[in-house]
This record gives sequence, structure tokens and C-alpha cells, in this order.
Amino acid sequence: MLQVCLNGARTRTESAHLPVTPHELAEAAREAVHAGAEDIHLHPKNHDGQDTLEPAHVDAAVAAVRAAVPDIPVGVTTGAWTQPDAGQRAGLIGSWTVLPDHASVNWHEDGAATVAETLLRRGIGIEAGIYSGTDAARRFLAWPHAHRVLRVLAEVTDTDPLFAPGVAASLLNALSGTDRPILLHGEEAAAWAVLSTAVARGLATRIGLEDVLLLPDGTPATSNADLIRAARAVIQKA
Repeated sequence: MLQVCLNGARTRTESAHLPVTPHELAEAAREAVHAGAEDIHLHPKNHDGQDTLEPAHVDAAVAAVRAAVPDIPVGVTTGAWTQPDAGQRAGLIGSWTVLPDHASVNWHEDGAATVAETLLRRGIGIEAGIYSGTDAARRFLAWPHAHRVLRVLAEVTDTDPLFAPGVAASLLNALSGTDRPILLHGEEAAAWAVLSTAVARGLATRIGLEDVLLLPDGTPATSNADLIRAARAVIQKA
């Protein structure tokens, strides 16, 4: 499975092509799916372009993208940077009226279980975000409901393309206790190396402007669709 991560916590100062508004997210999603994306992850933004879990913004973003690609699962972030207090994050999730298909929960963040259990109660699938270099794998595997998540996001945070594949192997080893599907991905300069590792291991992966702004040849990507097409080329050569 190839997921597109449309925008992340980035702002337009990093890329003029970053989709921010619900309309832009919908157009970017449509183009990415046409290019071969099979799942969508996005960060709803407020009017200042900052990540938010506020219901009005989440509802608008999810509704717009779902209307553009009605047969494709749509997921959102629940990152602690949107609201540091886990109880308040859970309260915002409880106020959403347009529910995403799934939402990511970062297990190195305080209150991850509180957020995840709120998602379970609402019937929203969980992508368990496990960052390399943290104790997230241990914390996640100790959670009594770990078997109920949709998938595990194995997130390699080392951005050196020479070392990131080794970090990926260590991270996957730390996750050997889960029976849930794993999506492996990297970021910035290591994004393509980790994507190739995921493909070689037969794992789901993702690419998009959240993770990397450059194509494999080092030229700037002008859209998420550009990145998805490049990823499809890597997959087809494997």
C-alpha cells in the first residue's frame, strides 16, 4: 500500500506547493490518487496555516478530501503540537462531526493511550506512530489495545540516507511483537532510502510533501503527485 502524506506540520515558507486549505488538500489528494496513491494522511490547518484538531477545520478538510476521492481512506494527525494537553486533544476528537477513516497517534507523546482510546470509542482507525530513537515501541506494545490498531507507522527519524536503512531494521526488530500491518517511512534526505527499504521488505510505505520536498534525483517536487509517481517508479523496478 502506498500512502500520500499531503502536507504535515510544514508551512508555505518551506514549499510554495504545500496544500493548506480544504480545497487545496482536495485537489492535491485527487492528483495524488490519480498518480497511484491508495491512502491519504493529512494535517488540517487553521486560518494561520498551523496544524489544528479544532472540529471546524478537521471537518472541513476531511469532507473536502473525501468528496474529491470518495473511495480512498482519509486520515489525519493527532500530534501533540496541535494541543499539548492529551485530555484536551481527546475532547477535540470527541467533537469532530466528519470522522476520518483513521488518525495517527504518536506513542512517544504523553497521553497517547488517552488519545488512542478516544479514537477507538469513536470508531476511527488508529495508525500507531512509532518513532525511531524513542521508547515508543515499548510503550505501544505494552498498551492492552495494541492489537486493535489499523496499522503501525514505523517512522525513521534519522535523515542520513546511509544510516537510515539500518535504523529502519532496528526499529522493525523492536516492533517484532506486533501482529498489525506495518507502514515504514523516512523523512527528508533519507525518505527515498527508507522507501526503498520498505519496498524490498514488502511493507506498506508513504511519500508526500510532509516527508520530503525533493524527488529522488534531488530536484524539487512541485506536487504530491510528483512524489507518488516517483515512488511508483521505485516500486515497479523492485
